[in-house]
Amino acid sequence: MKKKISVIDGDGIGPEIMESTIKILKSIEKKYQHHFSYHRVLGGGMAIEKFGVPMPEETMNICSKSDAILLSCFGDPKYDHFPIGMRPEDGLLKLRKSMKAYCNIRPIFFYNTLSNQSPIKKELLNGVNFVIYRELTGGIYFGKKGRIKNGDIAYDHCTYSKKEIERIGYHAFHAAMNRTKKLTLVDKSNVLETSRLWREVICKMGKDYPEVTLNFLYVDNAAMQIILTPSKFDIILTDNMFGDILSDLSSVLIGSLGLLPSSSIGYGTPIFEPVHGSYPQAKGKNIANPIGCILSASMMLEYFGMYKEQKLLIEAVNHSIKHGIITKDLCSCPLSRTTSEVGNYIVTYINNH
Repeated sequence: MKKKISVIDGDGIGPEIMESTIKILKSIEKKYQHHFSYHRVLGGGMAIEKFGVPMPEETMNICSKSDAILLSCFGDPKYDHFPIGMRPEDGLLKLRKSMKAYCNIRPIFFYNTLSNQSPIKKELLNGVNFVIYRELTGGIYFGKKGRIKNGDIAYDHCTYSKKEIERIGYHAFHAAMNRTKKLTLVDKSNVLETSRLWREVICKMGKDYPEVTLNFLYVDNAAMQIILTPSKFDIILTDNMFGDILSDLSSVLIGSLGLLPSSSIGYGTPIFEPVHGSYPQAKGKNIANPIGCILSASMMLEYFGMYKEQKLLIEAVNHSIKHGIITKDLCSCPLSRTTSEVGNYIVTYINNH
């Protein structure tokens, strides 16, 4: 099978974790006789340096003609003084909007061998395996923003339409049907009008999925329950900002943000990226955890219908974690491995199985 993949190395630790990820994908290609053509394009800080903008038109044009976009992470403190719209992270928002990638999927899975890395009691973590469906192109992040009264008053508008809620609701309900038939909508409908619309729309959609048990939680209670009773969740559906916060919170359960992958799908080219940031303090040190990026690539394989390939890649990652081939965020220094060592171990496993 032939696939065209746009690759954005990104900022900070991005190029290092992407190097390991591409190396692993090439081993999958060779083993299963696929051909992936990788098209390196710029986004984030590197694009600002070369083009003066965080997401050039050239990048978006190439991405729009690809079968998938694989990116690492955007962000660097040196751009914090740049105006809104011109920071590296703004490039990612623009890419998501341009690709119409409205549905962000973030799986949360607990690895038993990493129980000591989580601050949560081990007995609360057994069986944790849920997925967050986060609406990605609407809400407060994309609403009108501004200041008045000489900058003394700021505003950020949050708007949602019935259509925006229905289209991600469709994906969440179908995911629930293929898992344990449980869906939890997280909102703040006791305060926010947009949340009331979310609840109305999802309640109505739920009638078409009578097998799915539909639950509702306010976001503050949901955050507490994710820590206290994480194993009771299966599919969590929520809006853009709440999903951003809850998925980062959920990383506490499994011990490191560096383990979390994601996919963003919609009407255009799908995007696959780790959940974490660019970790600029670790840039160039070969210590960053590449697994979030690697597992994002496994989600890309699943999207391509390469189920055997995805299964082997996940098996290789699990084997790496089980046998302690992990980076310093998950292991004390004398025993930790480098970014490239983790990647090489996974490549070797794939080649030998």
